[in-house]
Amino acid sequence: MPEVNAQFLLRRPNLPLAEAWALLDEADATDEHLIEVPLLGSVSAGLPIEACLDSTSIRVPRRMVRRNTYALRVRGDSMIDCNIFDGDVIIIERQESAENGETAVVMINNQEVTLKKLYIDRAGVRLQPANERMAPIFLKNSDIQVLGLVMGVVRQEELAA
Repeated sequence: MPEVNAQFLLRRPNLPLAEAWALLDEADATDEHLIEVPLLGSVSAGLPIEACLDSTSIRVPRRMVRRNTYALRVRGDSMIDCNIFDGDVIIIERQESAENGETAVVMINNQEVTLKKLYIDRAGVRLQPANERMAPIFLKNSDIQVLGLVMGVVRQEELAA
């Protein structure tokens, strides 16, 4: 079975992330529909944290998995307005680029990883939290590397609001 009492939220395309989540039904969460994806560690939804990899896995519905999919556990509250909370596991599609406004896992200076909305212009990069109490992070384009985009969320029910 999946994580005890887990909810699986799949991102619907072409909607703002705060409104994009579709709750998968229980039929998608049965053993025959679950596959393992690597759970590679944690990502900060707050101040960037040092990148450190784990090598465990998590079972998620097959519908949440694409070609290069992995999972990260969220630490922090900077993405709460996009319905991503501390303790959630996000499902990531590995990509090296992102459109303006996409929610991305970003590596800063080859050492710290964070989860933010990404905005790029001539002046540089703005990593925007989805929490009005937190300030954006401004960097040069050369300081960041996009690691992937958020495609789904696994939430433990006891953490759900």
